[in-house]
Amino acid sequence: MNRIDVHQHLIPPDYAEALRVHGVTAPGGRALPEWSPEAARASMTRAGIASAVLSVSTPGTTFLADPAQAAALARSVNDYTAALAQAEPDRFGFFATLAMPDVTAAADEARRALDDLHADGVVLLGNAAGTYLGEDGQDDLFRVLDRRSAVAFVHPADLPAPAVPGVAPFAADFLLDTTRAAYLLVRNGIRRRYPNVRFVLAHAGGFVPYAAHRMALAIFNDTGRSPLDILDDFAGFYFDTALSASAAALPSLLAFAEPGHVLYGSDWPFAPEPAVHYFNAGLDTFPGCDDSTRRNIQRDNAIALFPRFGATAPAPEPPLLARARTSLRRKLFRSVARAIARR
Repeated sequence: MNRIDVHQHLIPPDYAEALRVHGVTAPGGRALPEWSPEAARASMTRAGIASAVLSVSTPGTTFLADPAQAAALARSVNDYTAALAQAEPDRFGFFATLAMPDVTAAADEARRALDDLHADGVVLLGNAAGTYLGEDGQDDLFRVLDRRSAVAFVHPADLPAPAVPGVAPFAADFLLDTTRAAYLLVRNGIRRRYPNVRFVLAHAGGFVPYAAHRMALAIFNDTGRSPLDILDDFAGFYFDTALSASAAALPSLLAFAEPGHVLYGSDWPFAPEPAVHYFNAGLDTFPGCDDSTRRNIQRDNAIALFPRFGATAPAPEPPLLARARTSLRRKLFRSVARAIARR
């Protein structure tokens, strides 16, 4: 029970009903899962998660065409989540939902959520109804976040284009959506103009660690800025490990991200519990991580962003018990991998 999960979702009752009324049943290509605080607590216990920073996933409020309705739903979601976090502050935090692409409404709600509701940050979709994070005209929001040194969790959304038959949006399109947003945040100078905003890119940053040098040359060709400065901007993002703690993804992520900028994420409940355990085991058994690096990813790096969770650190395990747990995780990893392969 030591992990701090920066990528865990909630589906408040009023939000679930609004999605149902508007016919949103499978955001990102996955059926809307069941969620409750009780189920979240139970799943966290089974996954060794001590604390979670909750956020609403795609589509956020973008399924509402009326900006006033979208802003009202964002306020409702944030009030509900703030009450949950206030009741169990050691267990839950939250990223506030903002009614993008309405920048004025988003800035107003960010101000309210961070100042009055004591949100741990905000969640921003890679694109909101086709308007990408990092496009021109969003400075009013970034100024609010920068003045508060806010954490901004960048979560992917469906691409503003028809889905390709046979390609689930969450499986591939989400990675491109996050990468597009990160590209614009760097290319348009937002990372430099608002240096106090700590941006966290979901799912190991999409393609960012793998393609950063290629993107840096493209931005250099477009803007004339130093490729090394551009690479620093990309590496200065924070990255979570949701659905990404694998022997293929972790080497690129750890080699590219600045030290201390890799955080644990589960993506529950949109990632079903077997998938959470699968990637937990991938992180636990990855040979490129020593115990210190693994603990930093799973807990200590997040405490640097959310110091209020630092008071809940568990007592260290005895060495014998720690070895037994490692052995059990390895067995679990192999068992889950075989089960997923069979399916």
